[in-house]
Amino acid sequence: MNRSTRLVVAALTASAALLLTACGGSDDEEDDKKIAGADTRSSAGPSDSATPDDTAAGRPKVTLPKSFQADFQGWTDSDPKKQAILNDGRQELLAEYAAIIEGNPESKALAFYTDDAAGQSARKWIKGFVDDDLVLIGRATVSNPQVSIADDGSGVLFYCVDESKGSTKNTKTGKVERTPQNSKARVQYRNRLDKTSQGVWKTRYSETERGGC
Repeated sequence: MNRSTRLVVAALTASAALLLTACGGSDDEEDDKKIAGADTRSSAGPSDSATPDDTAAGRPKVTLPKSFQADFQGWTDSDPKKQAILNDGRQELLAEYAAIIEGNPESKALAFYTDDAAGQSARKWIKGFVDDDLVLIGRATVSNPQVSIADDGSGVLFYCVDESKGSTKNTKTGKVERTPQNSKARVQYRNRLDKTSQGVWKTRYSETERGGC
């Protein structure tokens, strides 16, 4: 699925660079695509992304239809602080999916899990889908999460998204376009998150590299 360029407001820290090595990414600047989003989630019926912490700090519950599924694999950590970063990072990604499917770039859930700069970039990306009458369908696997705490206290979260079973559907024509079945279908996400006074880990920025996993 095509992605729009997402602006990055700061360079990754040394800890992020270590995670990049762990995830198998490239050091070639020309290969680093600053882009947003990935794909899917659900089960037999309409699916929720509810976690035990959803109601804390006013966290919104993100719901996706059964036509769009996302499998989060290995998203657990024994460190409670790192688990909190995983939880909110997961919700931010799901909020992007939901906004595309709902055709709503001004999603309140997306605004909740992103700061102003990241939210503006994500809304622009989502609007591209809406303007082209596209929604996401199919399945994606979100795996290999790598999380750390940077020296300045911010969270660094890398993960991989396999989009090979995902597609876009034109809501007006019904035409379905599948993701190309090649290495570019695997996308590495590199996110930076800051903790608010309410305890929410908001995404400050996100960059991705196609074929980086």
